[in-house]
Amino acid sequence: MTGLPSSVDVTELRNIGLFGALSDEVLAHLAASLTVSTPPAGTVVFREGDDARDMFVLVNGELEVLKRSHRGIDARVAMLGPGDWFGEMSVVDVQARSATVRTLAPSRLVRITTADLDALYRYDVKSYAIIVLNLARELSRRLRVADGILADFIANVLDSYLVRRSPAAG
Repeated sequence: MTGLPSSVDVTELRNIGLFGALSDEVLAHLAASLTVSTPPAGTVVFREGDDARDMFVLVNGELEVLKRSHRGIDARVAMLGPGDWFGEMSVVDVQARSATVRTLAPSRLVRITTADLDALYRYDVKSYAIIVLNLARELSRRLRVADGILADFIANVLDSYLVRRSPAAG
């Protein structure tokens, strides 16, 4: 038991970017229908390679995202805080989890399954489209960040290689 509420309300959902531009009626529908969990610190929410058909929104707490290297080393690739969401790739591309997510503090998570998204589509197609657009915007933002990190890494490796290969002055 974490001491955190095991439900979520309209005001909390309204302050999360994923639910931006949704009406209070739709937010109330989601608050009543979505599952909320309250894992303690140190809980693995899911592991890289797990099958999945759901995503999560972090309402309270702190999480770390770990990616396993080819050499078997788990590297922290992101820290998540209130308002962040994760696991959305599994509802978009229906593939295994691409990373491991673990709680660093007692947390409150809203779980959104593909069935929940389908139910929202049937309830209010406009709200469904807004959520999908918000997901796409966040995925695009993350890709831009990753591209920038990759470009910097490549430039640093090339600079290092070129410095080592240049003839010694003298």
